[in-house]
Parts: sequence; structure tokens; C-alpha cells
Amino acid sequence: MFDNLSQRLQGALKRLRGEGRLTDDNMRETLREVRMALLEADVGLPVVKEFIEHVRTRAQGREVLESLTPGQALIKVVHDELVALMGTKNERLDLAVRPPAAILVAGLQGAGKTTTVAKLAKLVHEHEKKSVMVVSCDVYRPAAIEQLARLAGQVGVPVFPTRPDQRPVDIVRLAREQAKLRMIDVLIVDSAGRLHIDQEMMDEIKAVHGALEPVETLFVVDSMTGQDAVNTAKSFNDTLPLTGIVLTKTDGDARGGAALSIRQVTGKPIKFLGVGERADALESFHPERVASRILGMGDVVTLVEQAYETVDHGKAQALAKKIAKGKGFDLEDFRDQMMQMQKMGGIASLMEKMPGIADVPEAVRARVSDKDTARLVAIINSMTPTERRDPDMIRGSRKRRIAAGSGTQVQDVNRLLKQFDQASRMMKQFGKGNLGRMLQGLKGKFPGIPG
Repeated sequence: MFDNLSQRLQGALKRLRGEGRLTDDNMRETLREVRMALLEADVGLPVVKEFIEHVRTRAQGREVLESLTPGQALIKVVHDELVALMGTKNERLDLAVRPPAAILVAGLQGAGKTTTVAKLAKLVHEHEKKSVMVVSCDVYRPAAIEQLARLAGQVGVPVFPTRPDQRPVDIVRLAREQAKLRMIDVLIVDSAGRLHIDQEMMDEIKAVHGALEPVETLFVVDSMTGQDAVNTAKSFNDTLPLTGIVLTKTDGDARGGAALSIRQVTGKPIKFLGVGERADALESFHPERVASRILGMGDVVTLVEQAYETVDHGKAQALAKKIAKGKGFDLEDFRDQMMQMQKMGGIASLMEKMPGIADVPEAVRARVSDKDTARLVAIINSMTPTERRDPDMIRGSRKRRIAAGSGTQVQDVNRLLKQFDQASRMMKQFGKGNLGRMLQGLKGKFPGIPG
């Protein structure tokens, strides 16, 4: 997300970093480029004008002009204004009510609403430690009812059964009563979507809202539709008392205009970002962290949180002890590390959050692919347990068998063994306490990143 915007903003601001002072000329040129970067990212013109005016006003103040590094000070101003534009702080779900706390999820058809309901159910159940039940009142699309039931089973939460011949208002009333009887903490309702906004749709969603009395009313919108997403959210907000926005498909949105505009236009906070198709690919929205990503500063806090939530701590401790004792790092360990990386969103997602990623050549970033990691895992899975523990035994005929079993070429097996050998040597350095040398050696050799 934000790839195009990040490159343009970082390019515009990078030239100022080494400047001893700011002049009218370099300020005018920089702000012009920032303005163009925002417009090309599909940020609304009124929002861009207000943003640029705020940055210009602060850039002319003592905070920047009297700084020893005015270029760096201006970058901080841009960062702070991006944070202010997106809402200043993370807005959590308000579930502090008598159970069941109802969450109504609304949006247009195709925005990823039903998938978001399942992701949200998983997040609330695992992070908030609350019991959750989901229900679909999209009686116009039987497939939507079936889809939610299937997804609910995948994330391990119960679903209230519904039929296409029921009225949405009756469904939510029955579901709420059932949630009370079963002492469910949170009830999440998937409402009917449409291909466009119409009065019939708005009347129905208002009736459902009145019957449900939700504590949270979330609007799901496809971030890739840019200003259309913002305008749709505004129309819904004029009809329903929205409490927050969920931006979906942000992993495929290189512009990011919706994320930068929607708070300013609707007055409602972005609460979550959909960052992929996995059941856990829903991130809480933190304006400060997103602003840091846009400006190439990384997002270490989110990286640490993801690691804590996804890493198998038992395996990690066992591997650390194994290496500390001088025992070999084998292909099963190598595979486990790659699979943990995939659980954290994949190499592309991790790179986006790494500080200094802006300094990595674009040509290198463009060649990064999670498919490489999946291919390496497939190759290792085609080996016998003995081969994984003793890679030195993998030669001619074994390589051909492994390649055939994983649907790859012998060259791919050779490439894997070379990368494993490099990783193994670095792990030996780590076992000797030489962390600095190991980190230096990682450059260009991490699975998925070309050397």
C-alpha cells in the first residue's frame, strides 16, 4: 500500500535533508511536488489544499526555520500532518456494553464485506478474548449466507442460521435473542450489499440498524476505488450513524488516496485495514505507524506485534537453545522460519514495515516475491526427514526426485541448498554471539529477496 505515494513523497523530501536552510524557492518546489504526489494518489483536491496549507504554515514557523536541520524538521512536519489527516490515534472497538455487543457491518457489494465479518470475528475472539457469533441478513444473495457460514467455520466462531425467505429485520432480532440466550459477548451482523447506493437499500439498512441498536456500525469500502470509496462512505454516513471505516484490499492499492481522504471527508475514523485474503489479514489502523510507512521510516512496532502474535515461541526457544549448544541448523528449521515469515504476512509485507526500506533500490523491491518462499517450502516438503536433517546427502538422483516431487527444476533445488548453506553459516555465527556479523550477512541473502 502507498507504494507510488511513498516514492513520490520520499523523493520530494529527500532533497531537503542535506539543506542547511530552507528558501522560498526550494520550499515552493517541494510543496508543489508533495501536492502533485497527493493528487496522483487520488487524494481529494479540498483535502490536498488544506494539507499543503497546514504544512506551509508550520514550515514558516520557528520549529523549522530555527532548526539545525530544517530539512529534517520539515519531514517531521509532513509526518505530523499526515497523522493528523488520518486521525491522530488508533480508534478501538467500543465493546464496553452489556452483552451482546452488536456490530453492524455495511457496504456495497464486492467491497469484501462478508470476508471482513469473518476476519473481524477472529480478531475480536482472539485479541479481545470475547465469545463471538456472526449472522448474515443478506437474503438477496443465498451465496453470501453460505459464504459466511463457511468462513465462520474456518475461524472457529458460531453462525446464526438464516434463510433467504426471512426479513432482515426479523433476522437480527432473532439473532440478538439467541446471542443473549447463549451468553455471547459480541454479535457481528453482515448486512446486504448492493452494486450501487439506492433509496431501498438505505431504508432497509436503517430499519436493520434500528432493530439491532449496534454499539458499532462499520462501513466496509474497497480502498482501490479511491475517491469513489470516499464518496460512498460519505453517502452512507449521511444515512447511518457510522462509528468507523474498514478499508479493504489495501495490499493491492498502490495509491492510498482513500486512506488519506476518508477521515477528513466523513469525520469517521478508519478502524481496520484489510491487508490480504488470509483470515488474520486484518490490521488495526494506527495513523502514526501508517504515516511512518509512507515516509519510509518503517513500522517496527507493528512488526514486533505481529511477531509476538504469530511466532511459535516454543519452537523459537528450542531453536535458540539448539544453536547455542552448537547443534546444526537443518532444513526443517529453515522451513519453519520461512513459514513463520509467511504467517506474518509474507516478505513483501515485512519489507514495507522495515526502517530504511526506502533506501533499497526499487528494482530490488520489485523483484521480491512471496512465491519464492512458497517454492522453497514446497521443495523442502518433498524431501525425506533424513534428507532435511542431513542436506549433504542430497546429490544427483535425490535432487531430481525432489524437483519432480515439488514441481520445480533441479536448478531450484540447487538454489535452495545454496541459500540454506548461507543461512546455516550465519546461524553458526549467531551461536557464537556474533549477531552483528550475522545481520550484515543477511543482506541480499534472505529467502524471497534477490541478492
